[in-house]
Amino acid sequence: MMQGRRRPGAGGEVNGNVANYRSQDSKNKRRGPVVFNEPQKLHKMLADMGLGSRRELEDWIIAGRISVNSLPAHVGQRVGPEDKVRVNGKLIHIHFAQRAPRVLIYHKPEGEIVSRDDPEGRPSVFDKLPKVGGGRWIAVGRLDFNTSGLLVFTTSGELANKLMHPSYELEREYAVRLIGELTPEQSKKLTEGIELEDGIAKFNSLADGGGEGSNHWYRVTLSEGRNREVRRMFEAIGLTVSRLMRVRYGPFELPRRLARGKSEELKAEQVEKLLSVVPAKGKQRKGPAEEARPPVDGEAPTSPKRGRRRGPRKPREAGEGGNRAAPQQGAPSPQGGEGDAPARKRAPRRRRRPSAKPAAGGGEA
Repeated sequence: MMQGRRRPGAGGEVNGNVANYRSQDSKNKRRGPVVFNEPQKLHKMLADMGLGSRRELEDWIIAGRISVNSLPAHVGQRVGPEDKVRVNGKLIHIHFAQRAPRVLIYHKPEGEIVSRDDPEGRPSVFDKLPKVGGGRWIAVGRLDFNTSGLLVFTTSGELANKLMHPSYELEREYAVRLIGELTPEQSKKLTEGIELEDGIAKFNSLADGGGEGSNHWYRVTLSEGRNREVRRMFEAIGLTVSRLMRVRYGPFELPRRLARGKSEELKAEQVEKLLSVVPAKGKQRKGPAEEARPPVDGEAPTSPKRGRRRGPRKPREAGEGGNRAAPQQGAPSPQGGEGDAPARKRAPRRRRRPSAKPAAGGGEA
């Protein structure tokens, strides 16, 4: 095995197994693992870990003693968290700090689609976003083709899922222009709940935004993002939305200075603040059976039961069903021959089923 270079001032030679080698600077120091924040040059990274000087490590790379992802390394090569580095065949564990995700806000104009692939060839919001090295932008929710306003993008799939998932209940705020005016009765329906084809929907709040006639605006908020939900809610009460614009998504607000079709990336400190605001886990959501039937006064709430609900078994009349009627315990079977075997096989099942607990009041426990 090729031996390493003699270290200046040292009596012996460097051990060929570089994992046991410690540089002169780190010989008498106790140090934890070195953590890197971003991909760096290979020889510099290994030198910072105490495996030798930068010059020595460059020589080892040239000699073929260092590999990256099972391929010979080259001088100046950069490695990241996904790369596997081996020195003399031994895997070197390199620690990288988790990089904060990038977050971008975009002012979407009408006439753009929130998709990378469109059979109709319409303009896409992704065409105007800056390029991401080693990743891609993930849209947090969507906006309809004819809807404008705030869109949020991130490079983290985990963060995008948290911002979109209904259990986190991040509030969306929209500015809505209607043809006509809302009556108090209609406003009450929209805030208490209105039936749509995919379930009941309601606004968390509804406020008059001013204007008259065909230029009357309202501000609405809700905590979910179903397809065309705002438009469908107003259509359900007989009103048409002439313009819809999202102005807020959770902690994000659409800046007045941000022109249509332009984007703005959050700074590192803003991303850190966002990560501290978003909870680690979402709220537990009730199932449809729990939400549909509230407990009556004096009744303990019951959890929804799965499977088929059975009522009390109807007693069988004498002679009904022929030889399938259950005989009394200890009594001989009224049928002979071929009827004996089926009667004896069913009898134990019927002895286990007699109701020790009468099912009064239905089959619910």
